[in-house]
Amino acid sequence: MKNPTPDAQAMDRLLDLMARLRAPDGCPWDREQTPTTLKPQLLEECYEVLEAIDGGSAAHLVEELGDLLLHIVFQAQIARETGQFTFADVATGIAEKLVRRHPHVFGDEKVTDAAGTIALWHRLKKTEKPERESALDGVPRVLPALMRAEALQKKARNVGFDWPDVRGALEKVREECAEVTAEIESEAAFVAANESKLSATPEMAEELGDLLFSIVNLSRHLKLDAEELLTGANDKFARRFRAVEERIKAKGKAMSECTLEELDAVWDEVKAG
Repeated sequence: MKNPTPDAQAMDRLLDLMARLRAPDGCPWDREQTPTTLKPQLLEECYEVLEAIDGGSAAHLVEELGDLLLHIVFQAQIARETGQFTFADVATGIAEKLVRRHPHVFGDEKVTDAAGTIALWHRLKKTEKPERESALDGVPRVLPALMRAEALQKKARNVGFDWPDVRGALEKVREECAEVTAEIESEAAFVAANESKLSATPEMAEELGDLLFSIVNLSRHLKLDAEELLTGANDKFARRFRAVEERIKAKGKAMSECTLEELDAVWDEVKAG
């Protein structure tokens, strides 16, 4: 008999450890968990893996991938205890899917480039999931909103519902921006006439949502990831804001003691470098 590989031995050990933690005399916390209670941590671990990839540390990535793998093993162990499925079912299922979706590697299908591979993947996926009636089926609602917007747009693109080039997407952004402006100005006029306070209306909220969606569409046409773009903008804002804090502190003041004009002036100094 062929000796198990180090990978197989490590996987078997992890599975055994998880079973031990869930045993009657195992860890009380682990025994209390359900697939639902583990959802927030599973999502958090996915984001920590992404952060480790961006960080570039192999050791950090190894640790975070391990934490993510633990959640897969955890879910599989809970399912095994209730007779739903096992980790072997999970691993076998994805292995068979990989073979099925790569007939150009494991079969006689021919493709010449990555685009052909993607088209083949979508065609095979469609035949495997005949229950899906809409081209948009399969996009999880729990995705972060920017990611879901891009996923929906790509699904629509696959059936020909898309701007032919970036100009159409850019014009849509302008159109949605104008509609947001019109809603705000209309409400501002009403407020002025009735001497009340300006507040967001359902129409404003809807138009702002449309504007965000159109910006994601523009990003996609430029082959940019909207989630990454906003992450970068968040990081830049945080970096500049902290620099403003440091400069104000060096002057012996707190930000709350400064006027908006003073803060804007320091912000411009930081921005100018």
